[in-house]
Amino acid sequence: MKSVEDQVVEDEAGYQDDENMADIKKLKSVGICTVKGIQMTTRRALCNVKGLSEAKVDKIKEAAGKLLITGFQTASEYSMKRRQVFHITTGSLEFDKLLGGGIESMAITEAFGGKLQFHYYTFTAQLPGEDGYSGGKVIFIDTENTFRPDRLKDIAERFNVDHEAVLDNVLYARAYTSEHQMELLDFVAAKFHEEGGVFKLLIIDSIMALFRVDFSGRGELAERQQKLAQMLSRLQKISEEYNVAVFVTNQMTADPGAGMTFQADPKKPIGGHILAHASTTRLSLRKGRGETRIAKIFDSPDMPENEATFAITPGGVADAKE
Repeated sequence: MKSVEDQVVEDEAGYQDDENMADIKKLKSVGICTVKGIQMTTRRALCNVKGLSEAKVDKIKEAAGKLLITGFQTASEYSMKRRQVFHITTGSLEFDKLLGGGIESMAITEAFGGKLQFHYYTFTAQLPGEDGYSGGKVIFIDTENTFRPDRLKDIAERFNVDHEAVLDNVLYARAYTSEHQMELLDFVAAKFHEEGGVFKLLIIDSIMALFRVDFSGRGELAERQQKLAQMLSRLQKISEEYNVAVFVTNQMTADPGAGMTFQADPKKPIGGHILAHASTTRLSLRKGRGETRIAKIFDSPDMPENEATFAITPGGVADAKE
């Protein structure tokens, strides 16, 4: 039996029959492609879409409301929905165990404190995994010019997979401003809708880099955090609406107050409480001996605080050797 939300997406054709196709095109231009997407968008935001009046927005909301049953559901019903969640392997059994099976879909996983060879996840997301995971395509948004396609060649050789086929399954975009980064999410949502179920992972490296450039000083901090909150809210909605995993990296900054607590490494992730609350799972990374790295659960709704040791090898992330 399909969930109500699955039925809503199928019933979208009925909504299109009632609406002017020009209005549908306007909604899709800003990444609103489903009835659930309309529900997730405020009237104020819809009114900001060029060509949509308040009266038109009210009509759209009313039409969507007739198709979508809103309100409460039992924990049992929500548990059924959660069965759609899948996990993408990290390449290390210990790291996977730390995360409860791997990088989780319908969630935002944030990592800070070190580089994690994110090229590798553009590969592992394409591989079939446990619990019926079929693999899929990846979108990589690069804000720091760190993506190296050739790195995937070494990783593909480790698994005896065609290098060119791996590259063809990764969509790459370079973001140059925080506004551009937000605009790319409109494309992402449209692409996920256009190729439903094909894409499994969205990577942003890094989430905060461009915000630090575009907004400087305490005078612009409030505006920066508001824009950041809007972007993170969009990411949360995309991950839930299209059942994809979202993996973001974050930068660190010195923590002047940490000296009072005698911390060995007085640094903290940037983004403040807004990023902290938006991320489903937060991972703290630090360098170990040689090629080893140590990941620690910094915050998670269901995983205990724990650590895992893994290795960065020429073939990507792997279990650390004893």
